Amino acid sequence: MSAPSSAEDRPASGGRLPRSVALVGPYGSGKSTLFEALLAAAGSPLKRVTDPRNRTMSTELRISHASFLGEEWTLIDCPGSVEFAFETESALAVADFAVLVCDPLPDRALTVAPLLKYLEDQGIPYLLFINKIDTLAGAVREAMAALQAHTRRPLVLRQVPIREADAVTGYVDLVSERAYRYRRGQPSELIRMPQAMAPREQEARFSLVETLADHDDALLEKVLEDAIPTPEELYRQWHADQVQGVLAGVLLGAGLHENGVRRLWKALRHDAPDPSETASRRGIPPEGDALVQVFKTVHAGHAGKLSYGRIWRGRVRDGGSLEGMRIGGLFRFQAGEPAKVAEAGTGEIVALGRLEGVATGATLGAGPDAPALPFPQPRAPVHAVAIATSDRKDDVKLSAALQKLVEEDPSLGFRHDQELGQSILTGQGEIHLNAALDRLQRGFGLTIATSRPRVAFRETIRRAVQQHSRLKRQTGGHGQFADVKIEVEPRERGEGFQFSDRIVGGAVPKQYIPAVGEAAEAATQKGVYGYPVVDIAVTLVDGTFHSVDSSDMAFKSATRMAMTEALAKAEPILLEPVDRVTVSVPNSFTAGAQRLLTGRRGQILGYAEKPGWPGWDDVEALVPEAEMHDFIVELRSQTMGLGSFTHSFDHLAEARGRVAEWAAQQAAKE
Repeated sequence: MSAPSSAEDRPASGGRLPRSVALVGPYGSGKSTLFEALLAAAGSPLKRVTDPRNRTMSTELRISHASFLGEEWTLIDCPGSVEFAFETESALAVADFAVLVCDPLPDRALTVAPLLKYLEDQGIPYLLFINKIDTLAGAVREAMAALQAHTRRPLVLRQVPIREADAVTGYVDLVSERAYRYRRGQPSELIRMPQAMAPREQEARFSLVETLADHDDALLEKVLEDAIPTPEELYRQWHADQVQGVLAGVLLGAGLHENGVRRLWKALRHDAPDPSETASRRGIPPEGDALVQVFKTVHAGHAGKLSYGRIWRGRVRDGGSLEGMRIGGLFRFQAGEPAKVAEAGTGEIVALGRLEGVATGATLGAGPDAPALPFPQPRAPVHAVAIATSDRKDDVKLSAALQKLVEEDPSLGFRHDQELGQSILTGQGEIHLNAALDRLQRGFGLTIATSRPRVAFRETIRRAVQQHSRLKRQTGGHGQFADVKIEVEPRERGEGFQFSDRIVGGAVPKQYIPAVGEAAEAATQKGVYGYPVVDIAVTLVDGTFHSVDSSDMAFKSATRMAMTEALAKAEPILLEPVDRVTVSVPNSFTAGAQRLLTGRRGQILGYAEKPGWPGWDDVEALVPEAEMHDFIVELRSQTMGLGSFTHSFDHLAEARGRVAEWAAQQAAKE
């Protein structure tokens, strides 16, 4: 059974509770390499990819426990691609601290802007790790200035690089004022500070002290008196400012060579908040029964369903229960692999087995009336493919597999479009959907064919027509007889279907008029080109009947014949759906985004600064849905992966030229 939180949760040694750190950063920043280097330095090595050319893109979280200098940690390596942002945001929801890994090139600073904004909006404390410092060509101040342009939180350099023959070989720590030389795969070597470094080190240290003094009167007084603060005073204020999100420290290193990795570990030990501080920031009371938040769901073959969760308070035990559900297995992550344990306590990240019905984001242990803890919501889909099994016998298996896939990754979506006769898989981009399709093949043994989703074209008419149709059949006994004259005319766009009658003198008995209306509306389901017909009015103006042979069925048949002929004569046209699209990009890409939209038959409505995003623009446009299929792929390729968009149906417009021809051909094939 679960137990209340108490002092017993704290390690007997008097050490700190286990803390968790999420490593985040754009694709290509070397984040996964740094993750592996941190684990290696802590004695919990993973199988490493030493050649960057052989490394593939991370598409899901990697989690591993580690112990460094007697303290317990969980490290979470988050995917770098924006297409897997939900995975990253889910991990950040349960992490105490974030390490934002970035490239030393100033022109790559823009790629971390969305992450910087998310961390600040959520109030998550973080530090920046400028990776690949061995490739730094210019001054680190240039990289710092480029990064600072994308955040309101002061970025404070903790180290300055030491150069020898145009190569970065070490660093000077600005708090301790000690110099170190990098050694591959080993702790950095303490050396005498190069004399040429002294002016730069003093300048950078003064800037650090000034920033800390902005939030501490005692330090400010020392600065004003030209007194030198002690390292202990600086460390104390640094930790407070870092935890409160007042500033973000900046460290240097190269994960591939394990340079600066142990210094990063020491910064984490000092600066990362305790789980109790994180719980307080998230509004979680310290008292109460065990409380667990699920941040990821995995269907792990024979192990069944695993719910990855952060224990905010209390203890959980294998075989115990949470909210009446029995825990069918409890796992920690040793060297990245689940390893069974008997129990776990406050601060730990664990996998809980077989919690059926528990979704990603769920809060367990808060009680039935307590609100769930805040959790990120998946972004609206921006890409879609139609999918089908190569063998129809696998359709049921596909449905079950997709349910598990969407449970694992709520940013995926799946629907069956009855009108178009397609099963549609939606997600955050081409890579995202390809990863899902690969999972269907490898994890569930399904062979999937993909195609472009069809567009829901519509038809309407240009002019009004009258049409007469008579049904007369004699088959022995009662025959079938109905005679109708209808008028079909166009309506304004969006007004839909309307039926009325102008029958006088009982030319068509009242009991048959509803059947005429039903048949007329049913006839709009497929027009001349094979698409539904919209925005027309049908009026029954005249007709005749037979006292014995007329019936609802006869009048429906006559009406269907009349509608088929009338729609063909009324100058039918194709309509295509047009979406209202909002494209969000850094303003340096605004002109390019406008060209992309107009190149896809888009009509630009205007652009303005994106609310709450200085330096970013929202471009508004009307774009035919037929042009939006792979728009996100091209947009991201031209915006360093940063562009995004939202869209919604706006109106139907006449399809002309090649689009109309293509739509008619597609309908004919189907």
